[in-house]
Amino acid sequence: QVQLVESGGGLVQAGGSLRLSCAASGRTFSRYNMGWFRQAPGKEREFVAAISYSGGRTGYGESVKGRFTISRDNAKNTVYLQMNSLKPEDTAVYYCAADFRTLGYSSNSGHYDYWGQGTQVTVSS
Repeated sequence: QVQLVESGGGLVQAGGSLRLSCAASGRTFSRYNMGWFRQAPGKEREFVAAISYSGGRTGYGESVKGRFTISRDNAKNTVYLQMNSLKPEDTAVYYCAADFRTLGYSSNSGHYDYWGQGTQVTVSS
């Protein structure tokens, strides 16, 4: 069982930056691939970024490539999402998730076994 708690969301102006954190409970965090997804009102959940259990492989959704960076610190049981050059269309609830079955990482939300409660990110124009 893994519990995930996101933090770091808030209100920011367009062009600004935020760093989201996701703290995981349990002693097996280093065995999980981790992902970030987001969901805006009236829209489907969207893949944002993912990182393999070792941190050696990362992947990004097309809409955030070059602006967002995912990283993890296995010693702190934490995964991060650094978000730069934020746009109003980045406004959403951001969720972190853990996946222990996929080799590498996955952009498919169905592959993730545990989810956090989400943190709101609002980007004003």
